[in-house]
Amino acid sequence: MSTRSANYAAAGTGNTGNGSVLASRSGFVPTPGSAPRPSRPGQLAPALLEQMAGGSDPGIVNEIAHSSASALLDRVRHSEDPAVVARVLTVVEREGVDDIAELWSSSPADTLPGVLWRLYMLRTWMRTHRDAIARLWRVGEPVATSASAIAGVDQAPTEDDIARLADSILSGAFTGDFAVAMERAAAFTDVVALGLRIEAKHLAGQAATLDAKSNAGKAARLMHTAANLFVTAKDFHHAANLWRRGKLE
Repeated sequence: MSTRSANYAAAGTGNTGNGSVLASRSGFVPTPGSAPRPSRPGQLAPALLEQMAGGSDPGIVNEIAHSSASALLDRVRHSEDPAVVARVLTVVEREGVDDIAELWSSSPADTLPGVLWRLYMLRTWMRTHRDAIARLWRVGEPVATSASAIAGVDQAPTEDDIARLADSILSGAFTGDFAVAMERAAAFTDVVALGLRIEAKHLAGQAATLDAKSNAGKAARLMHTAANLFVTAKDFHHAANLWRRGKLE
């Protein structure tokens, strides 16, 4: 990945963590509206990306970000083809993070393109680190008693459960109640953040060990990642509220 790639949380083995579900600056341009049903949920426009890379008008970039996010969401919601939903889910794997991010990642969290970008990065992170995340969920879930019901996951999920949940949350945003999908994403992110915080405190409490300095460093990284995830969870909660009020654009 280039320096413009997404910078999302990496739970790793559970003893390390860096970044968050937040991302770098990057773009995505929808397939022109003249096509009744695209072969892909969207396609890149090289000329536009070159123009953006050269420093185009921020207002134009912002307008394209909003219009592309709205067009993609609307197109999937009005499609009866399951293949369209499948292509939307896997657009990051097929198109690449840098290209997809070219526009949406610079959008604020309280906008439709901004929150869709965070959802895509959440899915990518969950599927990439499913084993560590499943363990972190089991650590954090007892603290958040209603999280399993909200997120729609077992109290002791397997790594396959995490992968299915990742797809379910993202597809739910396109085919179901958008606000509910945001709340599921928020509940899930909160629990994983709690798991990271608990593990960080456990490591920090091992001050008498020979690896005290190393543990302190790992604990600090885990706490940093947890803090970023808590912010992302709040972004999802806020997006749900905006959507219900018809103000998420």
